[in-house]
Amino acid sequence: MADLRPFSGIHYASELRSHLADLVTPPYDVISPEAQTAYYARHPNNMIRLELGHDEPHDDTLNNRYTRAGATFADWRMQGILRQATSPAVYLYRQRFRSGGQEYWRSSLLTRVKLEPWEAGIILPHEQTLSKPKDDRLKLLRACAANLSPIMSLYEDADGALRRFLESLINQPAEAGFTDDVGEEHTLLSITDADQIAHIQRFFASRQLFIADGHHRYETALAYREELREMRKELSPEDAANFVLMALIAFEDPGLVILPTHRLVQGLPAERISRLSEHLSQYFAIDQLAADVSPDQALSDLSAVEPGAFLLVMGSETLRVRAQPEAERRMAATNRSEAWQRLDVALLQTLVLDEALGLDAEAVTGGNFLTYTRDVVVAAQAARSGAAQLAALMRPTPVTHLRDVALAGERMPQKSTYFYPKLITGLAINPLW
Repeated sequence: MADLRPFSGIHYASELRSHLADLVTPPYDVISPEAQTAYYARHPNNMIRLELGHDEPHDDTLNNRYTRAGATFADWRMQGILRQATSPAVYLYRQRFRSGGQEYWRSSLLTRVKLEPWEAGIILPHEQTLSKPKDDRLKLLRACAANLSPIMSLYEDADGALRRFLESLINQPAEAGFTDDVGEEHTLLSITDADQIAHIQRFFASRQLFIADGHHRYETALAYREELREMRKELSPEDAANFVLMALIAFEDPGLVILPTHRLVQGLPAERISRLSEHLSQYFAIDQLAADVSPDQALSDLSAVEPGAFLLVMGSETLRVRAQPEAERRMAATNRSEAWQRLDVALLQTLVLDEALGLDAEAVTGGNFLTYTRDVVVAAQAARSGAAQLAALMRPTPVTHLRDVALAGERMPQKSTYFYPKLITGLAINPLW
């Protein structure tokens, strides 16, 4: 099913690779304004100038952060700051990191993947997209004609066949490697042997891919291809614009870590919050936890509970809510797939945010009443201090639920998954020429 191709990646010059930690960035959507400024100051050739450039007061259609990114990209290639590999390769990208007190290794394959429409069922989404990020990424793609950062996608390797093959390669010399400022280790290996690449291609020829992170960039790549096709009247099947840069990770990879994203509600009429417990009692068993319980411990204690459990913090109260049969009946009435109905985030969105608090999908997308944080202590403290009216503390969404929802043709509620850590931008750029 999935059509993979090696590519001649664009990399920082070899003489700069001892400074990679100062040159690369995370993807655009997790870079705060403060971090953006810090990356600018870190090195004059930092990837931030391409991935997420500064807006300037006098920007116009001819001079803006996208045109500056395109000009900088061309200039860096002319100066030899960035150089294109002479041989096409598939890249093995390994990340060593810590989460929850444990050390992990995560392996991904950086490769070109042929673009497919969603309806083909070869590449499957699990999240909705928004127009503003797609417009932003399309402007950047037009300016640079390159994929600066990879889309994270997942594949099934139940018997470990590809894992064993990749493990046989990890001791070869690295193309690049560095440790970043939070202590995470990044290693990039080139696979250029034609037989090894063919082996990888055969493995994926019978597999679907599930987008984990990068839905906006995927839909942007589809739009960019259609623009070129319209402009040129035809597009060769082998044209680079028919492909997109992906990092492919096995569902079974022991380093595949998903973190929860907690919800904060603010700005609602007080009476809606005051009636919340009464409304929830129709669908959930509610237990009030002791005042001194830590939110971390309370969430940990939820791990053995059936799907449909989360914590709600309102002022000094911390409530454990667990779905009851009436909740299941109400979710069945949504006519969504069973996989979607059992998601903690779907139960929260449908029965708490929408039905009880009046925050439908449009209100959630608008961002006026709902914000997000991955820090459980920050979320709980915001509700206890009154900075937020309510904090919903969530468990991680199991990766198998992502797969099942995608196979059912559904999309999860916004911010259902956060894959940690993010893939680095700047290790291998995919030119669309």
